[in-house]
Amino acid sequence: MDSRYTGTGKSENEMHNDDEETRSKYPFVSILSMSGGDGDNSYSSNSLLQRRVLSMTKPILVKNTKEMMTNLDFPKCIKVADLGCSSGQNTFLVISEIVNTINLLCQEWNQNPPEIDCCLNDLPGNDFNTTFTFITFFNDKLTSKIPCFVSGVPGSFYSRLFPCKSLHFIHSNYSIHFLSKVPDGLEKKRVYITSSSPLSEYKAYLNQFQRDFTTFLRMRSEEMVSNGRMVLTLIGRKTLEDPLYRDCCHWLTLLSNALCDMVFEGLVSASKANSFNMPFYDPNEEEVKEIITNEGSFKINDLETHAFDLGHSDENFSFQSHIAQAGKKEANCIRAVTETMLVAHFGDAINIDTLFEKYAHHVSQHASCKNKTSVSLVISLIRN
Repeated sequence: MDSRYTGTGKSENEMHNDDEETRSKYPFVSILSMSGGDGDNSYSSNSLLQRRVLSMTKPILVKNTKEMMTNLDFPKCIKVADLGCSSGQNTFLVISEIVNTINLLCQEWNQNPPEIDCCLNDLPGNDFNTTFTFITFFNDKLTSKIPCFVSGVPGSFYSRLFPCKSLHFIHSNYSIHFLSKVPDGLEKKRVYITSSSPLSEYKAYLNQFQRDFTTFLRMRSEEMVSNGRMVLTLIGRKTLEDPLYRDCCHWLTLLSNALCDMVFEGLVSASKANSFNMPFYDPNEEEVKEIITNEGSFKINDLETHAFDLGHSDENFSFQSHIAQAGKKEANCIRAVTETMLVAHFGDAINIDTLFEKYAHHVSQHASCKNKTSVSLVISLIRN
């Protein structure tokens, strides 16, 4: 297996229209990367939730890989991309599953296995170095010596990343719920939407997601071959009458509460806290389907909703110690995802350790919450 690192060489017209504005108004968005390295607070060490989600989506991943290969009549070379690969071993769990599925299918159909070009994409600030230290882990996961070539592709997936009609299969796990920018026109009192937010805030977030997801689909439609496949997993929400409602244990509600504690105790300024908004949106099924239909380049093949649980509820603890341990694990998980953005916004004006101690406390306060609105949406798409 070979590995390499490539740039993207995009023209200004191919970049997202709001890139310059985003960098000036929301500089932390441009470095929206998970915590690098392999230390205690790194994404690599705190991405068990994402690993469990990958296990949950395996049937759809395998099914669409097989359908892609047979519908394309077993191409001699396959190009696969994992968009938002982050750092650590998770991306190789996905890629090895795809490669092994292709190899097994070729054996069943008495076909020669193709060469496979595996492209790992994330923003330029991503810790690709830590990811590539898991190349040996990837090799160990492969069931045969099928020719694989691994490359890193830095750049925003809201822009063109690959040559025209070059991709056969795209995967993205827990990435496209992150927006290209914080929506404009927010009242900026909380980190994210709450039941007390004005309806205009929901509309601003929805409009930004509609623009971004439409751009994402349009870029991928240019890069994919006809009958190519995409499997996308993102955090969504159950369809409710009130589009503002988020449950008490929503991860961004808890982060907002922890920041409010810091403000109340004089540990961070109210103005600094109020100006931090997360570039994130959790759509429901209908919103996702409408965008895909309106963009028109893809057909929905699968759309499933699965439970979303940050609490790691399968650990064996007595009740009280379970709550404390679950709170700490959730806090570590969210810290690995948000610390880079928080540090870019607050700088030395906030103690990250204290913030996530408070986050863990809020998790324990809401441990009995049963009416959770967050779900995992799993979508597979076929390029028309």
